Amino acid sequence: MTRKGADAKMSKFQFPESIASRPVYGTLAPRPGKAHLMIADAEGAEALLDLAAQDAGLMAKAHILYIPKGTGETYVEKLRAAGPAQLYIGPSYAASVQRLRRVLSDAHMGLQVYLAGTEGLMGQAMNEAVSAGIPHSAIQTEHRGSTARRMQCVHCKGITEDVTTDPFVCSHCGLNLFVRDHYSRRLAAFQGVCIDAEDPGNVPPAKEIYS
Repeated sequence: MTRKGADAKMSKFQFPESIASRPVYGTLAPRPGKAHLMIADAEGAEALLDLAAQDAGLMAKAHILYIPKGTGETYVEKLRAAGPAQLYIGPSYAASVQRLRRVLSDAHMGLQVYLAGTEGLMGQAMNEAVSAGIPHSAIQTEHRGSTARRMQCVHCKGITEDVTTDPFVCSHCGLNLFVRDHYSRRLAAFQGVCIDAEDPGNVPPAKEIYS
């Protein structure tokens, strides 16, 4: 099962310790630079607003790409009021990726990149930034909002977005998949493996991933 939207009960979530491949997120902090690219979805806007509160001049040099994901106009208006140099509102990450690539292709040395919001958004945007030659040291991440995961089925290789339950049904092949912490940075996705391969039909009730 999957569910889209903001699933976390609070904006900040403390992920439990896990294996080495699992991403670890920090807290965004203002950095000196001539240009700042900020990419966020849903409650990730709160992290960008916190940045603006720490450094009032930062937004004047910021290009924001924001994907509301059902949060309404509240964050949009607050981001606009923060006074960024450019503010783009996208309906989805897929619809926004071409703009992101164009911004990255036009970037100059010293660009600072800030990623905030869901893991799926940050992982995919991180890949684009690194592919464009932005060093990891110039990219900051902060998780906010939903703990939904972007999952790859290891059997059919299909990607299911916004997975919030364990197990879940692959949206491509229909297998019942166990949610694992193994993470592919290349795919920006966690890995799901069939939970009833040895005993078909023996599937435990789905529960929230972090319940």
